[in-house]
Amino acid sequence: MGLFDMFRGDSGEQMTPHLAFVTSLLYMMAADGEMDAEEVGHLLSVIGGSDDGRGTIGVGAQNQKLLDSAMRYRKKHSLDQFLAEATPLLTDAQRMCILVNLIDSSLADGQAEREEQALFGKFLQAFDVSEDRFRPFFEVIVLKNDRAVFTNQNHAKNQAGYKVNLSKL
Repeated sequence: MGLFDMFRGDSGEQMTPHLAFVTSLLYMMAADGEMDAEEVGHLLSVIGGSDDGRGTIGVGAQNQKLLDSAMRYRKKHSLDQFLAEATPLLTDAQRMCILVNLIDSSLADGQAEREEQALFGKFLQAFDVSEDRFRPFFEVIVLKNDRAVFTNQNHAKNQAGYKVNLSKL
């Protein structure tokens, strides 16, 4: 042990798949430099909680502990450090769940900002998931978030004969 090892600043948190999930969402939320209300709402919906209208996040004690751990981790570790630590712990299903939720979070405020798109690309690469493999999941999330189909009768997807289909792998 070196003389200055005590100042490393490690969070002391043991990375788990659940912690990786919540931490991933925090990295995405912070990617564009601001955490929008829609993104906070998405986070709360996936970890279980609510906003009391005063900007206070209300989550159960266990989820609050998880959220606090994820926030501490994100403050102390770069995205690359996180991906190197978390990726080997995750199953394919956990990786895909994270990716789907990252896209959903990035589109929660209407569009994925350039920084969010770049961050998502890093996750795809680290998780060894190709864009082609992920495309059908992406299409479903885009459709889920395209509420203009209700407010714009001239929307391309509202035209007579249009059918929603997924890309084939």
